[in-house]
Amino acid sequence: MNHAARRRSFLLATAAAVTATVADPAGARPSAGGRPVGPLVIGHRGAAGWRPEHTAAAYTFAVRAGADWIEPDLVPTKDHVLVVRHENEISGTTDVAAHPEFAGRRTTRTVDGRAVTGWFTEDFTLAELKTLRAVERLPLVRDRNTVFDGREQVMTFQEVVDLARALSREHGRRITVFPETKHPTYFRSIGLPLEPELIRVVRRNRLSARECVVQSFEPSSLHRVAEARLGLPLWQALGTSGGPYGHPVTYKEMMTPAGLREIARYADWIGPDKSSLVPPHTLLADAHAAGLKVGAYTFRAENQYLPASYRRSAVPTEFGDAFAEYAFHYAQGVDAVVTDFPDIAVDAREGLRV
Repeated sequence: MNHAARRRSFLLATAAAVTATVADPAGARPSAGGRPVGPLVIGHRGAAGWRPEHTAAAYTFAVRAGADWIEPDLVPTKDHVLVVRHENEISGTTDVAAHPEFAGRRTTRTVDGRAVTGWFTEDFTLAELKTLRAVERLPLVRDRNTVFDGREQVMTFQEVVDLARALSREHGRRITVFPETKHPTYFRSIGLPLEPELIRVVRRNRLSARECVVQSFEPSSLHRVAEARLGLPLWQALGTSGGPYGHPVTYKEMMTPAGLREIARYADWIGPDKSSLVPPHTLLADAHAAGLKVGAYTFRAENQYLPASYRRSAVPTEFGDAFAEYAFHYAQGVDAVVTDFPDIAVDAREGLRV
């Protein structure tokens, strides 16, 4: 069977297998003529496959491509404003190294037990960060995105909320923001806790359960958000090895039936690596049995990020058969996909209507 026929077969199987969309709250897809239209599509850091991540251009691209949620990673500034960067070390995502006035701030910090050298958001005020410009984090993989280097500022969480609401009005559908608290134990240890500022933004904007879903790899961070009684869905992210920093539990233990039942006591979703959902793993069925929805991460189109069977060449940065990978996971019954290429995920989802 050739690639086109195999993809068609996967999509037809998916259309039969997917029987319900994710229920409200949190930006559920509407039904078309009473028929489900498939899992949620979450723009990972916006549309990181097509624009430098965590920029207004990346988030806007994601929504215009059909994404249901957009994901900002949260880290604090020195003056305790939440900004959106994948990491607090920003030499790979901004032009900070080209600013001689900040050369003396290059340092080494221990973040979650690992020594990291570079420039850190917690050493800059918001006004100082606003003098920097975003750049492509993976220039050797996504050279096409480097044309956009230097065009955008670092955004605050508040600015992402404002943008999501503006895009919701523009497109006539609700766009959910999906913030992740990054390294929350570390930031608490240096007096810049993430959760109080996140809670303040949510309350100030009166974000509803259909406008915001909070995620973290650290259960303690989600518990702190839950204690604020915001009424927001919570998403427990899961790694593939080790365990959440500062917690006496491994991800392997969290993904057992007993561990999933414990997660269901405080969260609505789990977010495992997509590889954890491939048979013979039973995580998807076990999570659904525990009453949890499942959103898999991170879907990318380049060969180097795809399982071997979906690669189309030996060139790591060329695109492989991403449609087939989406179709496989859609057919398994995943509730959401977190993707660098929301346009491709949406196109694959459209195949459910075949």
